[in-house]
Amino acid sequence: MEFEGFKGAIPFLEAIRKNNTKEFFEANRDVYEKVILNPSKAFVLEMGEHLMALEPHVTPEPKINKSLFKMYRDIRRMGANKEPMKSKVGIIIPQDGWDGCRLQKSSFYMHFSPDELFVSVGVRWFNKPMLDAYREYIRDDRRRVELDSLLKRLNSMGYLTIEKGYKRYPKGFSEDMLGVDLSLQKGMATYKILPADTIEDAELLINTLYKIYEDMLPLQRIVYEISQRAKED
Repeated sequence: MEFEGFKGAIPFLEAIRKNNTKEFFEANRDVYEKVILNPSKAFVLEMGEHLMALEPHVTPEPKINKSLFKMYRDIRRMGANKEPMKSKVGIIIPQDGWDGCRLQKSSFYMHFSPDELFVSVGVRWFNKPMLDAYREYIRDDRRRVELDSLLKRLNSMGYLTIEKGYKRYPKGFSEDMLGVDLSLQKGMATYKILPADTIEDAELLINTLYKIYEDMLPLQRIVYEISQRAKED
């Protein structure tokens, strides 16, 4: 299956926003499969092949609950948003297999909606083992300063770092430490937001994402190392 871009995906997602019911989705499942599901599978395979040139141990898996996300929203766990259907499409290609929670893996991630194309690497929020491993990692002065410098370099290239999640320094950190604000992070990821219509041109999308992921690769590797430390603890 050759990836030919996500043609027709944005109008379909706009229609979901206007008709956010399972009944509408099921009545238009054939459209979903044509413009989102099948292109997503093809994208995962092609993007995965490209990413292997950067990181040989990525594990693309073009299946729902693997690299692909369900369109149905789990309204029991999604807070105030009780809409049954999602109006964005997420795709994740992690490093190092599928054991455990995919959102706690150092990953190459993207999602698109009618509003934007969001591209990211890292882990957006840490569970406790990952948070503990992250804090232990940056407790070392050299590693903390190097990570701080890397994020500043990525910021200078137009990439953004996810917002801090805490207001007080955790135990073992103090304001006189270089780069200490890294200890306030609830996760560690960098991202870039692009125009939504980037997804429609297959070659443009693959080439654009490859360049972004190549720039972000040093952070991807750091978060991967932290994930391995979390496994060992």
